[in-house]
This record gives sequence, structure tokens and C-alpha cells, in this order.
Amino acid sequence: MRELSSLFFRGATVPLGLLMALLAIEIPAMADPAGGAPASNTAVPWGAPGALVLSDDESKAYVAYTQTERVDEIDPGSRKLARSFKVPGSPLGLALHGSDLFVTCSGAASPLCRVDLASGKLKTVGRTGHTAVSPVFSPDGRTLYFCLRFENQVVVWDVSSNRERRRIKVGREPVSVACTADGAYLLVSHHLPAGAATASVVAATIGVVDLQSGSMISEVALPNGSGLVRDIRISPDGRHAAVAHNLAHYQLPTTQLDRGWMNTAAVSILDLGPRGGVASVSSTTTASAAQPVVLEVTCVLDEMDKGAANPWAVGWSRDGQHLFVTHAGTHELSRINFTGLLEKMARMKAGTGWDPILPAEDFSFLLGLRERIPLAGRGPRSLAVGRTRVCIADYFSDMVESVGIAPGALAAVIKAPIREPFGKFREGEQYFNDATYCFQGWQSCASCHSEQARVDGLNWDLLNDGIGNPKNSKTLLWSHRTPPAMSMGVRISAEVAVRAGIRHILFAIPDEAVARPMDAWLGSLEPVPSPMLVRGGLSAAARRGRDVFNRPLVGCAGCHKQGLFTDLQTYDVGTGTGGASGAQVLGFDTPTLVELWRTAPYLHDGSAADLRSVLTTHNVEDRHGHTSRLAEQELNDLIEYLLSL
Repeated sequence: MRELSSLFFRGATVPLGLLMALLAIEIPAMADPAGGAPASNTAVPWGAPGALVLSDDESKAYVAYTQTERVDEIDPGSRKLARSFKVPGSPLGLALHGSDLFVTCSGAASPLCRVDLASGKLKTVGRTGHTAVSPVFSPDGRTLYFCLRFENQVVVWDVSSNRERRRIKVGREPVSVACTADGAYLLVSHHLPAGAATASVVAATIGVVDLQSGSMISEVALPNGSGLVRDIRISPDGRHAAVAHNLAHYQLPTTQLDRGWMNTAAVSILDLGPRGGVASVSSTTTASAAQPVVLEVTCVLDEMDKGAANPWAVGWSRDGQHLFVTHAGTHELSRINFTGLLEKMARMKAGTGWDPILPAEDFSFLLGLRERIPLAGRGPRSLAVGRTRVCIADYFSDMVESVGIAPGALAAVIKAPIREPFGKFREGEQYFNDATYCFQGWQSCASCHSEQARVDGLNWDLLNDGIGNPKNSKTLLWSHRTPPAMSMGVRISAEVAVRAGIRHILFAIPDEAVARPMDAWLGSLEPVPSPMLVRGGLSAAARRGRDVFNRPLVGCAGCHKQGLFTDLQTYDVGTGTGGASGAQVLGFDTPTLVELWRTAPYLHDGSAADLRSVLTTHNVEDRHGHTSRLAEQELNDLIEYLLSL
């Protein structure tokens, strides 16, 4: 029983039926990576499974472990490890077609690996770009598509020649891609909103890429507040696509959590057109003449008094009758009767006043159509749907679970090797992403800062400096090294801010057993190398920009000193306004410029969509650096340098 209890987060409750099911399951030992017999019960390092695929016949599951640079082959039937493959980087994505398994990895020059499953041989077939994720095959298996998350591109890779065919520019942080049934179009989920946070609508979008022209021809707008967009998958009949995302009510002051006041979990359904895909766009027609992809409905996945935080992966049953969504924050799986959902929408559309966004505010909309299945592991992120089962990879438990396709089926553990105890860093990462510590499970820290403690592109009225004065979400990278915390420095340190956030954002009583590991993990975060770097170093333009940055007459380096790129002081840079009283706000904390390329929009209120705006239209009287007299080339070089930090 002690071993079983380690699978659960403190304070979680387990239904009796699920507990009995788990007690009846054998937990196999870890097999020898060389292919020998299972090893003894020796503890192994935490692996953090981040991607999962199933073979067509459901006889094999492949799991990518981001922390151990390893891909495992598991037999779901026997629940045992068959083979392991060492890869040259953290594996972030898997794509399987026949006996070919492709693996995309992290890094500024992500390696792309190909495993011949028949022979068991693995080779690196190319270097791609910055943080390659979400590989998918074309319907004929001849082409592989994957996202370069931090280069805002999709790669088209020829499988037969093992060569990159082209790159396609898309929107901000593409994290998932799906190919239409006719192989003519890609749908791309953009993780974060683009543009200023002060716009009337701030939301991420779904890009539509025409593969014939090699360009993104349109973007589907998700509801206002949509962000942290994750998985996108197309239904087996090719008619619909489902995408999981957060739906933030950032316009409201953060005075409560009840009924999703701050954050809700959502799945949006897109209609791809009557022909089971996007209508073709020939070379003689324009994108506007094509059959558009439209938002059909956005459904909230929470209940009135029970959040379903951090929706992550989506998948369809092979007959298209059920849609599955993992909830990484509350450790659940949603099973949605999609056929019933379509029937309900058809009845409502036959009436009057149908609005695809209204169900996003109706906690009863999926009543009778959705089943919430509690899982044994923590942090379910990836899933793969077979003919009879759904397999789920639990990021923080290093477990793979199985749930039957049919309604009422319980979760069962396929693989849960004995692991070393959590280190303080990994424990803190789990707490940061865990919504069960929050009142009613509505959100986790990651619901506003993403799973790696960065930004969501939204303004939030956190009441740190009074009502009516919203601030843009800041990255937490180096927050523990650069006190004070918050835009106006109202928290003396990040440690104080963490505990204030637990109390005032999660509406929980701060527990040092949670806060200390979270501090340790946040303090351990290091910057990701900028996609602007050339072979790991500054470009010629960035080197010129560094000289501009360091000029005393320009003044950038005076406040953003080398090293931390901040002097830890506050300044009035002429951009502060408002507050409930309308009084001028003076003094903003000087933020670090490290990873600036990743943290748009800029300024305390996110009113500057890009760095050019920061240095020009938002630089009142040169109070944010003497940039008004810079030549155009000098300004471009300075921006290149800043985006390279």
C-alpha cells in the first residue's frame, strides 16, 4: 500500500472502484534497455513522459521521456517494457507510420531521429530548428510535418530522401499540427496570443496552411481570452477538428475563483467544411475564395463548482463517436460523446440565436455528454487512442495508463517503474503545475505562466497595487535572482510573491512544504537560447546592436547592466497611467532582458506589441533610453541584439 500511495498527490481522494482496480494490477519492473530480461526493482531516474503514440494494431505503445533522452516501446497487453532507444536530446514528439518512428527533440538545433522498428536501429537524419514538436505524417506517409515552436515555423520533411523540403511561416509559438484527410492543408495551434495585451480581443488562433502554396492562408479566431493552446486533432471523417486550450477571464479583477471567474478549461470544435476538409485553393483562386474553417463551438470543460484545469491533449475514437481530453492540472480524462454533442448543437441551431461561444459560459452544456475519469498518475499530458483503449502518459508520475473506449471504463496502470524520490526541483515543478492545490481545482500557477513559468500574453488585475490597474503577466525566469517582484516591485522578493500567489491567486493556505520546493524549482530555471543566435553566437547585426546598447548616450546598459541585465531599481519611464483613482503610476521595476525574445507583449500593461514599439512610439521623451535619434539601421541592430539575449 505504501508503494501505491506514492502515485497520488497529497490530499487527493481516490474512488473505491479505481482503488480496487489498481490494487489488482501488476506493476512490472523496468526492463533492461539492452533488451534483456526485466531488471530487479532498482530505482531509476525520473523520465517525464511527454509524448505517446500507439501502433495501428494497438500491440505497441511508444513513450518519449524528456528527462532521460529515451524512447520506450511498451506492450500494453503484457504491461511490460520491450525495448528502449537512446536519442540525442530531450524527445518532445513522436510520429509513427508503419515501421518508421520519427522523434523530434528539444534544442536550438533540434535533432530529428528515425527509428527503423523492424531492425531496432536508430539514426539522426538531420538537424532541424529551434524546439521541434508535434510531428505528424501526411495521409500517404511520404511527408512529415512538425513545428519549430520558437521559430514560428512548420517544417515540411520528405521521408524518402530524409531532407527538409521547405519551411512555412506561421503564428506565435506553434505547438501542434494536424493534416487534413486530403493531405492539402495543415491546421496549426498557436500557443499564445500575438499583439498588444490592451486590444479589445486578446486570443490565440488556429492557423490554416495551404500546402500547395506553402503559406498560411487564414487564422481561425478562438474566443477572447483563449491561450495556452495545446493539442489539435482532426476527426476520423475529416469534418471536424478539436483543440484544447485555456479560456481566461482576464478582464475581471482577481477577487474570486468561483464559477471560473479567472480561468476555465475549454475544447473548441472547428468545422472544416462539407467535403471532409478545407475546400481546395487552386493557383487561380485567392485564399478568401476558399471554403473557410470556422469555429463551430467552444465548450467549457469545468463544472459549476469543480474546475478541470489545464486541458492538454485531445484524441478521437476511431469511429469518431467519442472525443477525449486530458486535464494536466486536475489529473483526469474527459470522455465526450461527440455524436451526442453534434445532435445537441443541431437541435439548438434549428432554433434561434445560436452562438458558438455561448457554451463556453455554460457549465451544464456537456451535462450527460461528458464523463470525468480520475487518473492514477499526475500530470496527464499526452494521449493516444486505439481501437479499444486510450493510453495516457503521466508526466509527473512516469506512468502510462489505459482507459477503455467504452463509457464507464476505469483507468488501469500499464507501466509504473519504481522511481527515485522526487528531487526538490522536480517536486516544485509538479506543485507549480498542479491545480488540485487550488480552491476547487480551477487553476494552477501554470494556468497564467505556462508549464515553464513564462508568460500568457494577457493583462491581469491582481490587486497588488489596487483595483483597476491590470498588469501583463511577467516571466518568472530569474525572478528569484532579481528582487523585488511584480511590475511595481510591491513584493520584496519572489519568495514573498510565491506565497502571496498561493493565498490570493490559488485561494489556498500557503504551505511551506509546497512553497519551498516551488522556490527551488523557479530558482533553478535557466534561459532557453534565443532563436536569433547564429551557431550559438550573436549575428553581425546583433554585435553592432550590442555596441549601440552599451553607448552611454543611449543609456540602455545603465539600467540593464550586464549579467542579470537589470540594476534591481525602479524608474519612471513615462508609461504608467491609471489605477482606480486615475493617478499617474510612478516607478516600475527594471526587468531582466534575458529571454526578451519570448516575452511579448512588452511594458507593464502589454501595450507594446513588439520591441520597435517599446523603443519608438512608447518611449515618451526618451525616458526609456535615448533612442529617438538612432538611425534606422542602428535601431534594427539594437532590436536584433535585444532579441538575442
